[in-house]
This record gives sequence, C-alpha cells and structure tokens, in this order.
Amino acid sequence: MSYAQHLTGFGGLPVIDFPGPKGADARLPEADDVAWRIATDSYDSEETWTEAFARFRAAVDTTAVRAIVVGSWEEAYDTGPEEIIAALLEARPQLPALRALFLGDMESEECEISWINQGNVGPLLDGFPELEEFGVRGGSGLVLPAFAHRNLRRLTVETGGMPAEAVRGVAASDLPALEHLDLWLGTSEYGGDATVTDVAPILDGERLPRLRHLGLRNSDIQDGIAVAVASAPVVARLETLDLSLGVLTEEGAAALLAGQPLTHLQKLDLHHNYLDEPLRERFQEVLGGAGVVLDLDRGHAEEDEYDGRTWRFVAVGE
Repeated sequence: MSYAQHLTGFGGLPVIDFPGPKGADARLPEADDVAWRIATDSYDSEETWTEAFARFRAAVDTTAVRAIVVGSWEEAYDTGPEEIIAALLEARPQLPALRALFLGDMESEECEISWINQGNVGPLLDGFPELEEFGVRGGSGLVLPAFAHRNLRRLTVETGGMPAEAVRGVAASDLPALEHLDLWLGTSEYGGDATVTDVAPILDGERLPRLRHLGLRNSDIQDGIAVAVASAPVVARLETLDLSLGVLTEEGAAALLAGQPLTHLQKLDLHHNYLDEPLRERFQEVLGGAGVVLDLDRGHAEEDEYDGRTWRFVAVGE
C-alpha cells in the first residue's frame, strides 16, 4: 500500500507551511513567491482552520497570493470542509490573484485518504472563475457537480474511492481550457463505484478540446479502463497517458498493445501493475522503441492468495 503525501509544489510554486500560532513572528516570504499551505492539527488542534486562515489574512498581502493549499483541518475524519469553503468564498475580494487551490492536502498520519471527509466543492469552482488549477484529496462525501469553467487548465481528484456521481460530474463539465486531468478512481471498498460508462464522455473528449494529459488511475477496474482507452478518440491528441496505481493485468495491457497506436505519446505511465516480464518487454519493443517514455515499474503491487482466489490491490486505498 502506498500513501498520499504532502504537496511540495503547486500552481508552479514551492509549497510552504504558514506558521502556527507559536511561529507568529516568523519571517514570511513574499506573498506571490510560494503556494501557502494553511493547516491545523487533525487531533487536539490549538485553533480551527478558519482561525488560522484569519491569521493568514492578517499577516500576508492576500491581494498578491497566487496559490493556496488547504491542509488538514481539525477532526477531518469526522468533519467536512464546509466552514473552510465558506471562509474562502467570503475572502474572494481579498484574493484577486488566486489561480491555484487545493483542498485536503493530508498525509496518513493526519488522516487517511479514504477517511478525509469532503463535501460539495462545486461552489469553489463557481466562486473562483479565474482559477487555473484545482485539486482535491479524499472521496468520502465528495460532491463535484457538473460545472463550466473557462480558465481551468489542471484538475486533480485524488481518492481511495471516487463516487460515481462525482466522476459523472467531471465528465459532464464544460472545460474548454483544460489541459491536465487526473482522477484517482479508487476501489469499491472505499466508495469508488464508478464504471467505464461513467468515464466514457471523458474518453470521447468532446468537452475537452485542449486536453494533453489524462490520468485515470488507482482503480480496481483498471483493465476495463485500459480496454476503453485503447479505442478512445481523446487519446489521439494526448501527450501523456497515466493508467498507473491500479489493478492492471494482462487483459488491459494486451488491449493497449492491440488498440490504436500510442507511438505519438511522450510518456505512458503504467507503474504499479500486475504484468509479467514478457509483457513489459513487449511494451518496450513496441513503444519504447518508438521513443515513448515508459514507466512499467511493478512497484509495490503484490498478490495475495486466499480461499482459492487471487487478490490484487490498488496502490492507494485506505
């Protein structure tokens, strides 16, 4: 099992932590030089996230802030981000330069990815029409309705189980500027109930005319995704394709090799897979020989035998 890690860069900027109450006298960088990570302790926090955000607004020239990363909030395993979302929306007039926003940047020690309580993030996307990058971590309670956004270039949803309704929301959205889409679909054990049919509009690509990177990964239906990708219209205009972190076996890999040409890709990422060595060698022959950068590392993908059945797992679940 792998685990989600703190962002080190976001919105083209290095991520730094806004100091807690005890570091109030710390020297701060220029407001537009970094992505500001604002967080409180998940357990026994000295302050609420909204209190930390109030300190941030008082200490930093928010009119120049370009990127905000919402880290852990108090009792994120029990409490959603509704008050955080409301505070961000209330601060819109003081955040005219904000172009990148991430909600839920937590590591396992703070809150496991599938325990993070999320909520309706649609108001953030509607409320910040100038955003160019948006990301969210955690699928429990995640609501992501279909939306229209003229400026969004990068969208990332990291989950151990992404609700099908949220997947359908992304698929039905109008995103004419989107270049980078990365969805961690997860596993049914943690609420990832999407099907290949739910991602079909994404693979059609009609609403995503500028898409250059597509990630549909960390899925226990990775074979079905790969089969669909093998004939998907959107693939012809991609530069990078990421089907990593999931349960990819011979069935899905063979479909990729037998489907439409992938030699135009700059990179194909399949790391964390359940492929044997001859099949990995075949990818190297067909695609590596054409100049495609390949990541075929099996990683920590391990099989368990139990009760006469072989069990395989996504990289990031709980």
